[in-house]
Amino acid sequence: MQVQVHTDNHIKGSEELAKKVEAEVLGVVDRFVPQLTRIEVHLHDLNGPKGGDHHMRCLMEARISGHQPAAVSCEAATLDEAVSGASVKLEHALEHTLGKLAHRKGRTSFGGDQTI
Repeated sequence: MQVQVHTDNHIKGSEELAKKVEAEVLGVVDRFVPQLTRIEVHLHDLNGPKGGDHHMRCLMEARISGHQPAAVSCEAATLDEAVSGASVKLEHALEHTLGKLAHRKGRTSFGGDQTI
């Protein structure tokens, strides 16, 4: 599975930034890696050089093998906060999507030896 990091023309893309973003993303979604083919991360400075509150945006799209992609975004004051927030949202989206798929395949959504 690969993580692709894209930046707009207001954010200087670098190998260091790509590795930092990749580490953040993989740290959160590592348990889903076998079911994913790729995660695309798009970083945007919404206000450009003007600044302002919540002007950094991180959009993440996870490509799930054989299924529609899951996409989330987060706007924050800093790039680190936007990436962190989007990573958490992506984890929840994958839990929801892959949990529904597992349930549809006959697995129960609760644990233990419970009887109904």
